[in-house]
Amino acid sequence: MGGLGAPEIILIIIAILLLFGGKKIPELMRGLGKGVKEFKDAQNGESSSSSEDKPKV
Repeated sequence: MGGLGAPEIILIIIAILLLFGGKKIPELMRGLGKGVKEFKDAQNGESSSSSEDKPKV
């Protein structure tokens, strides 16, 4: 009960494309990825500024 099948997922994807447009979706995903990364870093006790201050080798 309550499972999502392939037709439901396709309809959801089409609705998202219609609402946001094809050009806006990569920006939304990039922002979502940054948010998830910051959340994981905060859970691990790491500061985002400390990872940026490390010298690149």
